[in-house]
Amino acid sequence: MENTILVVEDDPELQEVLTLNLQNAGYKVLRASNIRQAEALVNTTLPQLILLDWMLPDTPGLSFARKLRSESRTMAVPIILLTGRDGESDKITGLEAGADDYLIKPFSPRELLARIKAVMRRCSPQHADMIVEIAGLRLDPASRRITGNGQDIELGALEFRMLRFFMTHPGRVYSRAQLLDEIWGNNVYVEERTVDVHIRRLRQALEPTGHKDLLETVRGVGYCFRRELPQDATPRIPLMVRPAQGLPDYFARAA
Repeated sequence: MENTILVVEDDPELQEVLTLNLQNAGYKVLRASNIRQAEALVNTTLPQLILLDWMLPDTPGLSFARKLRSESRTMAVPIILLTGRDGESDKITGLEAGADDYLIKPFSPRELLARIKAVMRRCSPQHADMIVEIAGLRLDPASRRITGNGQDIELGALEFRMLRFFMTHPGRVYSRAQLLDEIWGNNVYVEERTVDVHIRRLRQALEPTGHKDLLETVRGVGYCFRRELPQDATPRIPLMVRPAQGLPDYFARAA
């Protein structure tokens, strides 16, 4: 439902504060204190975004995020994790579970609303459901299916997001910092080497179908997604061969 946000938070005071701030900003708010309640609400009303607490009394928020990402009806719903964990490994774990952003408690209402707007803008670009195809590599955002020459390719949530960004922005070079902003969000603080880890995973997934070389490293700058596969470096066979010294001419003609 347009402008509807589901708040999954077991702290009643924080849940109330979140609800009031979101309602004042013009959003309709659904509230759940545990995953069971959240699932019931999602089954009846598909929210535009989910604010999800990591630590919940029945099921961890990460488990719910993974479940949402695994089901076709909810896989595209943006998720912002709310947590007191501020370690880099925690952030990476949360993002790899399918979260689109990561908000560390305590946070201000202004930061919360800014993050929500940024995530919605990033996750709902123009032509969001448009199928993209490059050199036999096909990405269907609606079904989250990727195929290479008809063969299915399995990707994690971050690698899927990365590939989608690259395929919708081919031919341009992006630095690691730019990729962090575009894919992770400019408010998520992870090291630039994290980009290299996911680039390597993406290339490994694309290798069996022969599409690994679409993702090009531009030394000293960053990465670029090619519009077509590079041609094989097969040496050309010359049309004419100069006769080797001491060999009859017919050997040269035969060559």
